[in-house]
Amino acid sequence: MPTPQDDLNAGWLLLVYRIPSEPTRLRSAVWRRLKGLGAIYLQNSAAALPASTSAERALRRLRHEILEMSGSAVLLSCSVLQGEAEIRAAFEAARDDEYEEIVDKCQDFLAGIEKEFAARHFSFAELEENEVDHAKLVNWLAKVEERDVFGSPGRAAAVEALAKCAEALESYAARVYAEEPELQ
Repeated sequence: MPTPQDDLNAGWLLLVYRIPSEPTRLRSAVWRRLKGLGAIYLQNSAAALPASTSAERALRRLRHEILEMSGSAVLLSCSVLQGEAEIRAAFEAARDDEYEEIVDKCQDFLAGIEKEFAARHFSFAELEENEVDHAKLVNWLAKVEERDVFGSPGRAAAVEALAKCAEALESYAARVYAEEPELQ
């Protein structure tokens, strides 16, 4: 069974597309989908991803959607003759940006927990809200890690920040349960 590491030597997938200028929401939808896949733009309307079975499947779907928007698109499988280091660096920088964003959101999460402690606000409703926010951060990190096929350096800081969030949430949960009124 192939692993993501096996795919690293498979080259790149390149989606070159054109979308009608109106309505602009179509362009935005394609941009969001490509960003969600972790693609990098080599130039306008030319996005690249490291080749893998899942990336190919996702880009084939997106190509089909672009065609349904009355656009045009070609999906190429290619190797880089020159500039591989620059493309890989751009891909890693994109992942590092995502990891940095997660670290920022983790700092916001931790500040929110600290605020609850300072206000001595220990409620089950607030705990549930914080658990939902933490789950979103966990899922977000998992998605970024899945597209981080080259192991970008920013990953460690994001993992560490999320671990701090888990510790803070656990501490807050323990306090909420400690403050629970005894049932009579």
